[in-house]
Amino acid sequence: MTQITAALVKELREKTGAGMMDCKKALGETDGDVETAVDWLRKKGLSAAAKKSSRVAAEGLIGVAVEGTKGAILEVNAETDFVGRNESFQGFVEVATGLSLGTNGDLEALKTVDVPGEGRNVTDQITHLIATIGENMQLRRSEGLSVSKGVVASYIHSAVKPGLGKIGVLVGLESDGDAAKLNELGKQLAMHIAAASPRFLSTDHVDADSIAREQQVLTDQAKESGRPDDVIAKMVDGRMRKFYEEVVLLEQIYVVSEDKSKVSKVIEAAASDIGAPVKMTGFVRYALGEGIEREDKDFAAEVAEAAGS
Repeated sequence: MTQITAALVKELREKTGAGMMDCKKALGETDGDVETAVDWLRKKGLSAAAKKSSRVAAEGLIGVAVEGTKGAILEVNAETDFVGRNESFQGFVEVATGLSLGTNGDLEALKTVDVPGEGRNVTDQITHLIATIGENMQLRRSEGLSVSKGVVASYIHSAVKPGLGKIGVLVGLESDGDAAKLNELGKQLAMHIAAASPRFLSTDHVDADSIAREQQVLTDQAKESGRPDDVIAKMVDGRMRKFYEEVVLLEQIYVVSEDKSKVSKVIEAAASDIGAPVKMTGFVRYALGEGIEREDKDFAAEVAEAAGS
């Protein structure tokens, strides 16, 4: 029987990132064969990951990556904010976000892409991290943004390192003007989007269902005033304009504007400085964990549950 040396354990730990005792046990089970032990640990990792897969993962990180005229944004979730500060987790999100540039933000395609230097694809690598770090993790969503000419600019709010944080924004600007000035404008607009959280780019992008629902609510509210139908119609029109100013980016008041200019006017005015007309083609805003129903557990019950497990 092969002697399980400290050097063998160290080699296996470097290959897998698993704990020392797990590595020692794996080598014992596989008669000291490192490669077979890697597979043994992966199988055990898959088992451990399955046990954790039902736990709510609403923390984690948003990653953004930009290369020339294209960008990508990715959300990877974990159970606790602590994992968001873990260097291995940060490194994975950073690499995966970069890889998502090559898939144009297609999440399903990203899952099958090989992670450089790991010998695993993205799906297997996150399973490996689950087993190593001990928390449920999920590739939640990804999206790409590109322009035919101009820039894709980005912004990260609450950044833990460049390109990683709690809120991520991509902005697409098409123009033949000065690229550096265009990129600076894009970053300023991305900061506005992070703060103001618009839902649509322009009024033309507001879907019919959203308009109908809002009109119905406003109409019902206006009818309570008891006024004539023609007055109610004018009230609804005025309130719909307010609705657009709240949810449509180009209709919003630019957050850093001293003269309360709309975003559309700010972009229009920037053309003279940039040296050519500027058109915003799209934006993406991700806030970490938005839309995830978080589990509200009683702390005492949680401790009792852990003690009994």
